[in-house]
Amino acid sequence: MILVWLILIPFLGGLLCWQADRWGHHAPRWIALATMLFVLGISLWVWVTSDFALPGSGQDHWVLEWRTGWIPRFGIDVHLAMDGLSLILVALTGFLGTLAVLCSWHEISDRIGFFHLNLLWILGGVVGVFLSLDLFVFFLFWEMMLVPMYFLIALWGHSGSAGQTRIRAATRFFIYTQASGLLMLVAILALAYIHFGNTGEWSFNYFVLREAEIPDAIAPWLMLGFFVAFAVKLPVVPLHGWLPDAHTQAPTAGSVDLAGILLKTAAYGMLRFGVPLFPAESQAFAPVAMALGLFSIVYGAVLACGQQDMKRLIAYTSISHMGFVLIAIYSGSELAVQGAIVLMVAHAFSSAGLFILSGQIYERLHTRDMRLMGGLWGRLPILPGLTLCFVAASLGMPATANFVGEFMIMFGTFQTAPVVVIIASSGLVLSAIYSLLLMQRVYFGPVYRQGALPGPDWREYFMMLVLLALVLLVGLYPQPLLDTTAGLSGTIADLFAGISPVDVFGEVR
Repeated sequence: MILVWLILIPFLGGLLCWQADRWGHHAPRWIALATMLFVLGISLWVWVTSDFALPGSGQDHWVLEWRTGWIPRFGIDVHLAMDGLSLILVALTGFLGTLAVLCSWHEISDRIGFFHLNLLWILGGVVGVFLSLDLFVFFLFWEMMLVPMYFLIALWGHSGSAGQTRIRAATRFFIYTQASGLLMLVAILALAYIHFGNTGEWSFNYFVLREAEIPDAIAPWLMLGFFVAFAVKLPVVPLHGWLPDAHTQAPTAGSVDLAGILLKTAAYGMLRFGVPLFPAESQAFAPVAMALGLFSIVYGAVLACGQQDMKRLIAYTSISHMGFVLIAIYSGSELAVQGAIVLMVAHAFSSAGLFILSGQIYERLHTRDMRLMGGLWGRLPILPGLTLCFVAASLGMPATANFVGEFMIMFGTFQTAPVVVIIASSGLVLSAIYSLLLMQRVYFGPVYRQGALPGPDWREYFMMLVLLALVLLVGLYPQPLLDTTAGLSGTIADLFAGISPVDVFGEVR
């Protein structure tokens, strides 16, 4: 029942926040904070009490599992399970959910209870995605995140924008993800129907459908249905059109959840469902996927260099970083897949830190336009130094978590696709450029505004220092993450090893 409560607690907490609005402005905030701390505490307790060093790579290690019938007529069960990857991502959801509540403490002053209802329901849907092993239930939680996120952007978005601008960004996000989700639904239904045609039994169970015999003419199209849905959410260029506007218009809490958690649901979907359900088709599609990853790396980094809006710049860096994750997933290398998981966690920490810092600067200057900043280094206490630390993490400086993830991805991928690694390394050069541009435009150069500005309070200090400590901890000692995810990364590598690898130029080795 622990898995059930991990999902139910955010939903129940959200409803309680909504009703607690009548008790005062602080009641919903404290309830939301306690809710996410409870989710984080349960996740850490499960992690500490489980031994992930025993099974070794290539073997699934399910820590917890819970299953009950729901719609027996169509073989739909509420089947929840937790392995190393889902455990890490659920803990990450609890942690970043806590930070999202904290960073919105003073930012949100209107309809506070309803805001926290939407925030916690997004997080509950994310936890459901990470724990579901029934594909119908997985899709249900996948779509459940959309409506609360729409409200978060449309109702509490950037205060400097017209309401119509926020609604347009929210609508674009909704249409992109909803349309791609329908493709995945068609693929799920087709997969279940094919299994029914072969066996006479309906099932949406992950383990059952992995063994389904899919006709060769249909399997690539089903794989593409899953891939497009995940590629939109990751996002992969050219399916990224919703992301910059959504980040620009979202409140700080929305950006933290969007970059830190929602993008990771797509990478998780590829690792859990996309590749294992269609290993041969994924291997054949790998050159295309890696080419899209390369394009995303370079495209995202180049566009980040040209941005004037601070949040928009950080949003484009997410596209570039997720390009590395896409390359790693389809490289077929166990080392690269583990690097992708480390980079997912590292990017969650570094991007959350940068978005929170962007929100703190906006609270003081009431602008995110870097042309209206400049010369803040000596007039804004503490925040410039913290920004420098997170910028260094984002560009992949040694001793940071991002460096470990990117190094493992490039080292693991080099064995099968050296040309891809050589081209991808240009993204690291560009990351240094946009990172230095951000620091120069915001903190150096001519002084745009005179006078001292207030430094961070205890709440802002706490968020930044905890994030920075985690970035350094994972960068210096990533072994717990590697041990916890060894089972899934080994499984992905074994699936690719069972098929003749095709390198990026189409030669069979």
